[in-house]
Amino acid sequence: MTITGAVSRASLAEARERFESVVDSGGSDLAGLGGDLFAVLHLIDREHGLRRAVSDPARDGADKAQLVRILLEGKVSPAALGLVADIVGLRWSSPSELSDAVETLAVTAEAARAEAEGRIDDLEDELFRFSRVIESEIALRGALAAPGLPDERKLGLVQALLEGKVTPSALTLITELVLRPRGRSLEGGLAEYGKIVAQRRQRLVALVRTPAELSEEQRARLAAVLAAAYGHDVHLNIELDPTAIGGLSIEIGDEIIDGTIAGRLDDVRRRLGTG
Repeated sequence: MTITGAVSRASLAEARERFESVVDSGGSDLAGLGGDLFAVLHLIDREHGLRRAVSDPARDGADKAQLVRILLEGKVSPAALGLVADIVGLRWSSPSELSDAVETLAVTAEAARAEAEGRIDDLEDELFRFSRVIESEIALRGALAAPGLPDERKLGLVQALLEGKVTPSALTLITELVLRPRGRSLEGGLAEYGKIVAQRRQRLVALVRTPAELSEEQRARLAAVLAAAYGHDVHLNIELDPTAIGGLSIEIGDEIIDGTIAGRLDDVRRRLGTG
């Protein structure tokens, strides 16, 4: 779900602004907005002719918006309909990037819902923890990713594992990725969704590997140091790693800050040409 085209990036920024204006106005039911946007995404992904029509740069934006209104009137909320009409009226570098933009806003809507409920931290943690569960549970990952397993069985499995145990937004997002991965691994989709949730409050996500559990005071101090260094609040995802021996390994985006003893030993071996 990486939007690389310059035109699409500019349109996505504008679409985000319109989304925020809808949320700030209080004119949307956040509990249903994400679901409506995901439903539109499914339609656009399924109907290739429609996707080409609403992303055609040669077609007038107002005409594309009107087409969407005719198709979706009464089938999704007015807030979702207005957002989608706005999105298709913008310019996109490719049809797939239009779809990716709708998905981005659907995830953002679930993040906004969790934020309004005071549970956005829980949502971030739940997406991260579930990604670690499926990485360690090979049989579970295989079942959820199996192309031959009916969607009803996958849905039942997700609900049995998570319903009532995680935020409604986490259940929605995880279910979406299980049933409609859109060409991604489940782990990859969870990582992408986690980044969008973090961006909701302009926070960075730091994956911290440590051989021992950190105290609340240590977590707060580490988050403050990283926030000062990066100019943004930083959310910590803590992963216990006994092989680290000592110290911390911190991964933020493409940057790795390795202060573990094991990391330093590896660095020495590389320098000596013995590892």
